[in-house]
Amino acid sequence: MTLRFGTVGTPSGTPASGTDAAIRYIRELGLGALEIAWVRSVRIKDETCALLQRAGKECDIYLSVHAPYFINLNSQTAEKMKASDERLLAAARRGYLAGATDIIFHPGSYHGQPPEQVYERVKEKLLEITGILREEGVEVTLRPETMGKGAMFGTMEEVVQLSKEIDGVKPCLDIAHLHARTGDGSFNSYEEFAAMFAYIRQELGERGLKTMHFHISGIEYTQAGERNHVMLEESDLNWRAFVQACVDFGVEGRVLSESPTQEDDALLLQQTYRTLMGEVEQA
Repeated sequence: MTLRFGTVGTPSGTPASGTDAAIRYIRELGLGALEIAWVRSVRIKDETCALLQRAGKECDIYLSVHAPYFINLNSQTAEKMKASDERLLAAARRGYLAGATDIIFHPGSYHGQPPEQVYERVKEKLLEITGILREEGVEVTLRPETMGKGAMFGTMEEVVQLSKEIDGVKPCLDIAHLHARTGDGSFNSYEEFAAMFAYIRQELGERGLKTMHFHISGIEYTQAGERNHVMLEESDLNWRAFVQACVDFGVEGRVLSESPTQEDDALLLQQTYRTLMGEVEQA
C-alpha cells in the first residue's frame, strides 16, 4: 500500500443518503478511503454496522471513524470525564463493527494547565481506554488529532509521543491545523514537512511512516489559530510541498480531505501524488 486518498465525512456529491452510499460513491470516484463522521453522537444499529463493513470490503475502501467532538481527556469533572470516555469507547466499539480500523478524536483542552501535566493525564486516560478495548477484543487504532488552536492539547510532538508510549495509539496529523496553530503562517514549507517526517521516523521508526493518517484542507486562521476550512487552491497552504515530501519519504497510509467540497480536493491531491510518483503523465 502507498497512499490512499479520500474524504472526512460523506462526499458533497454523494447521490443518495447514508454512509453505504458514500462508500460506493468514493469507489466510483476512484478514491480509496472514507472517514465516517460520527462527530455529534454514535447512534448506529448492529445491522447498519454490518452493512457498512460489507460495503467497505466489496468496494475496497479503507474506513476510519471521526469520534464525537465532545471528547476531552482532560475534562475537569468526574461526570464530564465519564461521558467523554463513553463517547470514545462507543466510537471505537461501533466503528470496529462497521469495519473501521482507526478512530480519530480531538484529545482535549489544556484548561490553562501546564502542557506537561495535561500530557500525563491524557496518557493515563488512553492507557485505560486502550486496555478496555483490548480486553473486549476491539481491534482498532486510536488516533489523537493535532489541533488548530494553541489552547487545545494536540501538538505534533504530543500526539507522536503518545503514539510512542502507548500500544494501540498512533497520530492523526492534520496538516491544516499544524499550519494554523501558531497563527504565524509557519509549518508550510517543504523543509518543515520533511522535518516532520524525519521526526516521525526518529520517534516511531520506519513503520511509523508506513501507517500515517492525515487530514488536510485549505484553512483560514488568525493569530489565535484556525478559523475555518476552505478549498486548497483558495488558501495559502503549500499542499504541493506536503505531497512532495510524502513521496520523498516513502510515506504510506491515508490522506483525507476536509475541504468544503471534500472529494474535489481529494482527487486533486491524488492526481498530484500519482504524477509525482510517475504513475501518470503531467497534464
